Amino acid sequence: MKGVIFDGEQARVVDDLQVRDPGPGEVLVGIRAAGLCHSDLSVIDGTIPFPVPVVLGHEGAGVVEAVGAGVSHVVPGDHVALSTLANCGACAECDRGRPTMCRKAIGMPAKPFRRGGTELFNFASNSAFAERTVVKAVQAVKIPKEIPLTSAALIGCGVLTGVGAVLNRARVDRGDSVVVIGAGGIGLNVLQGARIAGASVIVAVDANPAKEAAARQFGATHFVDASAVPDTVKAVKEILPTGADHTFECVGSTRLIRQAIDLLDRHGQAVLLGVPPATAEASFLVSSLYLDKSVLGCRYGSSRPQRDIALYARLYREGRLLLDELVTATYGVADFAKAADDAHHGRVARAVLRFGE
Repeated sequence: MKGVIFDGEQARVVDDLQVRDPGPGEVLVGIRAAGLCHSDLSVIDGTIPFPVPVVLGHEGAGVVEAVGAGVSHVVPGDHVALSTLANCGACAECDRGRPTMCRKAIGMPAKPFRRGGTELFNFASNSAFAERTVVKAVQAVKIPKEIPLTSAALIGCGVLTGVGAVLNRARVDRGDSVVVIGAGGIGLNVLQGARIAGASVIVAVDANPAKEAAARQFGATHFVDASAVPDTVKAVKEILPTGADHTFECVGSTRLIRQAIDLLDRHGQAVLLGVPPATAEASFLVSSLYLDKSVLGCRYGSSRPQRDIALYARLYREGRLLLDELVTATYGVADFAKAADDAHHGRVARAVLRFGE
């Protein structure tokens, strides 16, 4: 079968992958669509260290082909969106409703794939850039069949991370003010999360003025073109003179992390979603935090995927959550290099690879 692998030097499309059958508590999914997230690109460029060789992809949707023993919540033929959270369901963190903190869901890649005589790792417990993949049952979330799989694929990472950061981690309330730094795929989902939460002022900041239309479509009430102003913080404070209740850094830049903190109002909180290099260090004025300000990390939108994916599917069907509009372009898997280049240069909100055609 076809898939996209990274061997430590280059990413390429191959057609001789194999995946094992599902074991107990596992699901075999035929992938139909997979979003190209910057985390995949970060593995390729080394920003995210990961063992190789690996089958890439982690934002996918498809059709259940087989289930292992003990799996009853999905059956062959069901449409599913996949999460990257292979949590155990039995530890103290899972029991507290914090599956993103499950230690068995972090840093334990498996090797369900083979290519010739070589075993390959899965990425983010998922590997959606393959025609078929095996995931834990908890990762396969049933969705209504009327949701296009090219749109449903984006729920499993970009939507869970962006909307979840707003609703689950920051807990943005009605009337709050929000600043979103970076209007890419994650940033757009933060914007629509803020809109859904009822924020009154939602400022999008990006150095690409071409992103303004999409930012406003997803919920921004204001847009600051960072490439056109000498001082971004000053430009935002012309809109929010005392600062924002919530800021979200969605780029992964230590310089922008500092901006996110500098833009906070009293009792404000900065949520860090972008992924800088693993050894990156950020600096800020410690005294700036003394007015009850907070800096929050956020893994995967602090999500509970079985609950949240179902919620976001319902919001989509009600017209409150935008999914189709996130899909800027679709590509056959053979065009992965073109999709990656478009994503790397910010030409698309989300590039989606199509499988099974």
